[in-house]
Amino acid sequence: MEWIEVFISVSQIGLEPVAGVLYNCGLTGLMVNDEADFQEFLESPHREWDYIADELVEEKGKLKTGITFFLRDNLYGREQLAQIQGALAAAKAQEKELDLGSLEMTMKNVQEEDWANNWKKYFKPFPVGDKIVIKPSWEELTEPTDKVVLKIDPGHIFGTGTHETTQLCIELIETYLKKDDKVLDIGCGSGILSIASLLLGAKAADAVDIDPNAMEIAYENSDRNDIPRENYHVCAGNILEDEALYQKYSGKKYDMVEANIVADVIIALTKKVPAYLKDGGIFLCSGIITERKEDVLSALDAGGYTVLSVQEKKGWVAVAARYEG
Repeated sequence: MEWIEVFISVSQIGLEPVAGVLYNCGLTGLMVNDEADFQEFLESPHREWDYIADELVEEKGKLKTGITFFLRDNLYGREQLAQIQGALAAAKAQEKELDLGSLEMTMKNVQEEDWANNWKKYFKPFPVGDKIVIKPSWEELTEPTDKVVLKIDPGHIFGTGTHETTQLCIELIETYLKKDDKVLDIGCGSGILSIASLLLGAKAADAVDIDPNAMEIAYENSDRNDIPRENYHVCAGNILEDEALYQKYSGKKYDMVEANIVADVIIALTKKVPAYLKDGGIFLCSGIITERKEDVLSALDAGGYTVLSVQEKKGWVAVAARYEG
């Protein structure tokens, strides 16, 4: 299997929090490089070696402070990368005190524009849950189906439906969504969850994402699925920090709020979501690694929610909870 080496440029003070974000995205094999550590070692009078090869000094001197990790060179790796990009953007927007660095991402031994398109050859129509078939916009179905067909082109945004977190969310939407429900999709990415909700019977959906590019992509995908614009509205911004966004969505009393992000953001959302939900409304949250499941469940319990279902798949967790008011 081929792998892609990814490097994220991070400030020295940002190494620990950024590593935490990557951990929350399911990455565990991280290589952390701190320029200051090696320089301190070179200048230390108490180091254990008197001689250090010039080649090593030169090699280390070229390394920038940051974090390196590896992703599979396939559709799943591409989906993981999009999730990581979204999580890093959210972390940078929320961090007010620390300068995390540029968080610029570079890939080694591959042209980014090539990798952005080569994964498409792996993306074929596939079923999710009992009611939906996800179909890439450039593919055709090889045989008729009585399931709902969701046409999607994620661009560079998270949301093809192949990632376990997205599949778990769609399965929970099938279970808990009622006809003519109003839905709010937080961290919408490609719009896949809110579009799936509309195709499954929701009356209207609002969607928001911290990445402004998500607006165009989500609208393009809603148009592909013949969803009227009057039933679907997408906005860009940080719903945790932007007071105007909070006012925009609070008080609308949605039947369901969906959030496929990461555990830390979901925990923060447990305090905001009650302003968006009807009493008895459903909060679906996913993007949670198994190790953070209890943290999220504790936050839901403290926030006045009743957990209805906890679903797990390949190290990822999704939760459906009812807000009791």
